[in-house]
Amino acid sequence: MPDKMEKHIRLILIDDHQLFREGVKRILDMEPNFEVVAEGDDGEDALRLVEENEPDVVLMDINMPGTNGVEATRNLIEKFPEVKILILSIHDDESYVTHVLKTGASGYLLKEMDADALIEAVKVVGNGGAYIHPKVTHNLINEYRRLATGGEGESGSTEVGYKEVEYRKPLHLLTRRECEVLQLMTDGYSNRMIGESLYISEKTVKNHVSNILQKMNVNDRTQAVVESIKKGWVKVR
Repeated sequence: MPDKMEKHIRLILIDDHQLFREGVKRILDMEPNFEVVAEGDDGEDALRLVEENEPDVVLMDINMPGTNGVEATRNLIEKFPEVKILILSIHDDESYVTHVLKTGASGYLLKEMDADALIEAVKVVGNGGAYIHPKVTHNLINEYRRLATGGEGESGSTEVGYKEVEYRKPLHLLTRRECEVLQLMTDGYSNRMIGESLYISEKTVKNHVSNILQKMNVNDRTQAVVESIKKGWVKVR
């Protein structure tokens, strides 16, 4: 039985590949709290359909003919600032996700995602959070590490003390198990992968992640990872 407290999320799908769109819709239709209210092929459709249907989330491809996902995101945020946009992409380069997030999107999901990742992303974004595909998060972390070490990578200078604090654990704030979960989040693991690595259920992982976010006073796992890197609570590897 679905959790009655879960928010009902209305979605619009925008992708010029109909077969892919149909596959995504089938996955979303399996969730009792999701409702796909409209579908479209490009950014112009997105503007029209959002105005007509007032969705909570727009799930939109980044590469489309005519008005692409980035331009459409900018237009949607300007006209409908309350709508949440989750971008679908084949690109895992950090420059893409950085550009899209600056434009106003709330999430970035690779098209190679599995059904669980898609559902989790929609729930997070639909409830006001931000979601970045774990693989992309890992690339962002590597870029952050490169910048933090002066662009020299693992063998770069440690004069700023980055390496000195790299292995400190926030045991004053988190439990040992939560520290383990936080490290695996930094490594780009999904909840399912964390559960398999620690031999615990995915539900238990979700509880740990929720506790971590609450204790760190952040809104989503990406913020938790970035803050942990800044504070030297995790290894960036």
